[in-house]
Amino acid sequence: MKILCVSDNVLPQMENAKFLRERHGDAELCVSCGDMPAPYLEYIVGVLNIPLFYVRGNHDLDYDEGRPGGDNLHRKIVMFRGLRFAGLEGSIRYNQGDVQYTDFDMNAIVYQMAPGMLLRKARGQRIDVFVTHSPPYQIHDQTDPAHHGLKALRRVLEWYEPRYLIHGHVDTWDNRKTTVTTFGKSTVININPVKVLDIDEEG
Repeated sequence: MKILCVSDNVLPQMENAKFLRERHGDAELCVSCGDMPAPYLEYIVGVLNIPLFYVRGNHDLDYDEGRPGGDNLHRKIVMFRGLRFAGLEGSIRYNQGDVQYTDFDMNAIVYQMAPGMLLRKARGQRIDVFVTHSPPYQIHDQTDPAHHGLKALRRVLEWYEPRYLIHGHVDTWDNRKTTVTTFGKSTVININPVKVLDIDEEG
């Protein structure tokens, strides 16, 4: 399945219907890792006629009921065409923003998800794509307070071993930056601003 992943930066070409259909017409799903205007997401999935899965980024304060539509993956597990998706929103707390978490708070959420996650893993049904806004601690993160990775997301990798963890939040304009990292059984990918993930059902 081809998954069109976006986050953080609005690209003019992605607001062009001809470009979208020519470049991404074979995408079957759009996944947002956050900090994306609702109209931008709605335009992309409307032109391509595909579903939307998303998590909120730390700047996504104006989302409301029904916008941007699609499925909010925060603290959920969703099946789509044989693949399992889950997600966690937000970034490390660096001011008093609503979509920010201390490591203590995010750890509590990861613990709450453990029974369902670990049971599925024991049955050989681990998560295929774990969607986050923040990177895990010391994987693709930065040293400034707003872009520290969340230690709780390393626990996600250690405990739940998703096939992929995709995130945004950290810019990738410098092509010397590492954007793909293997951690245990998981592949961690910074998809900012856009990346196509082509995966099949594990079997």
